[in-house]
Amino acid sequence: MLDLFEKTVMTAIGAAAITQKKAEELVTEMREKYKMSEDEGRGFVERIQGIAEESREKIREMAETEVRKVVERLGLVTRDDYERLAKRVQELESRIIP
Repeated sequence: MLDLFEKTVMTAIGAAAITQKKAEELVTEMREKYKMSEDEGRGFVERIQGIAEESREKIREMAETEVRKVVERLGLVTRDDYERLAKRVQELESRIIP
């Protein structure tokens, strides 16, 4: 039964972050409704927070990958490329202009 409840809660919160206050409220609610110990409730919330953090990281990585694809597709210059080229121009100018 706890597994079903855990899956339901995880589905409901998705990748949303749980603040410390919300986590404490959830532990209190779980202790009252499901007669869980505080340690069980905290362990449950920690697992949910871990899953949410993993989801945020995956979303961040996916977003970065998509932005790189768009930048490349549009032919835009990345900041690293720009800085490298600006440094090279500066070096070449220093050779030409005494």
